Order: sequence, then structure tokens, then C-alpha cells
Amino acid sequence: MISEWGLVIPTVVASFLASLVEGVEALTVVLAVGVVRGWRGALGGAGLAFLVLALAVAVLGPSIALIPSPLVQLGLGALLLLFGMRWLRKAILRAAGVLPFHDEAAAFDNESAALRANGASSSTWDGLAITTSFKITIIEGTEVVFIVIAMGGRTHQLLFSSSLGALTAVALVVLLGLALHRPVTMIPENVLKFVVGVLICAFATFWVGEGMGFAWPAEAWSLLLLNIGYLVAANIIVYVCKVINLKFVSAHKWIE
Repeated sequence: MISEWGLVIPTVVASFLASLVEGVEALTVVLAVGVVRGWRGALGGAGLAFLVLALAVAVLGPSIALIPSPLVQLGLGALLLLFGMRWLRKAILRAAGVLPFHDEAAAFDNESAALRANGASSSTWDGLAITTSFKITIIEGTEVVFIVIAMGGRTHQLLFSSSLGALTAVALVVLLGLALHRPVTMIPENVLKFVVGVLICAFATFWVGEGMGFAWPAEAWSLLLLNIGYLVAANIIVYVCKVINLKFVSAHKWIE
């Protein structure tokens, strides 16, 4: 079985990048709430959600470590693989031009318009602001918590590494938000989702294999080869999707 240190780096990197993506999306809504409805409600809702998520990691993480390692690897590995494939599928379709790229500036404008439509707050603590910030932080944060626990649940060392990657990303997003006071658009979010999808799928495949009793021949190098394999396969699919999409658009224009 691979040494735990061979999993620390991919665990930290995947947790950091995934948390960075989710944090940027949550920050966009929290900023919109703060600008339109006030910062007390925006930060209050986000802070409350963060406490709930931190409690979930503190309770669920060590509990999973008590389950036999093969069962954890097989069960969480399978769930993590499905999760990673969902991320990678969207990233592939966006890279191929089938789906539009996610635009944080547009999301900020849309959320701000929706909040303004509800009128101004008439109380010190704005219920709409708190609820909106809490909801987006919980939604995006739940995916982060799942990744942290799924990638680090096998041992306390991996759980610490996964949590460290996630907390570092959250701290970076918060600092960027405080510095910019606007959506973080300089981070190539769609590229990050593509990379995270590859990392998670490779890591999950490795875990499923170990959970089924498969002895990876190259140990740590097998994880690297899995990443390369998923990356090559994903880029091939992007090319195929581009070709199919171009033919479909051309045929549609010809029919019109």
C-alpha cells in the first residue's frame, strides 16, 4: 500500500484548488449582499455557515477514520469519482464551447439586481442578507467539506492535509475579497475546474483500486500516471466535442 506521504501532496493540491473555486463563487454572492444590503448581514450569514461547516468536518472526519480503511477507500473513492466526473464533465463541455463559461462579473450583477428588487432593509439585522449569505456559503462549502472528508478521511494525517489545503484557499479568497471589494475575475475558474476534475478522478480511481485490493505496481507513480491518463482522455473528449458541436452548428445554420 502506498505511503501516506505519497498522498499528502495531491490531497493538499486538490483540496486547495477545489476550495478556491467554490470560495470564489461564494464570495461573489456575499459581496453582492454586502454592497446592496449591508455588510453586517452578509458577513454574519457567511460566518454562521462557516461555523456549521467547520463543525461538520470536526465531527465527521475523525469518525470516518474509525471505519476499516478498505471500506473507506472503496465507498468514499466511488463517491469521489462520481463527484470528480461531474466537475470534469462540465469543464470539458465548457472547454469545447458546448456550455458557456462561468462569468463571476455577470453573476455579481444578476445577484445584485435580484437583491435590489426586494427593497431596502427596515431592521438592524437584515434577514434576507443573512439568509442569502448563509445559503450560498453552505451550498458551496458543502462540496468543499465533502472533498476534504473524502480525500482525508482515511487517516488523521490526510485529514489534516486536506483541511489545510481548504483553509488556505478560503483564507486567500477572503483576503482577495477584502482587497478588491469586487468579484474575483482574474482567477481562471473554468481552467481550475478542469484541473480539479482530473485530480479528483485520478485520486478517486486510486482509492477505489486499493479498496478492491488491487496493488498498484508503481505505487506513488501510479497516481501520477492516472492524472496524466485522465488529462489526455479529457483533452481528447474536448476535441471530439468541439468537432461535433461545430458540425451541429453548421448543420443548424444550413437548415435555417
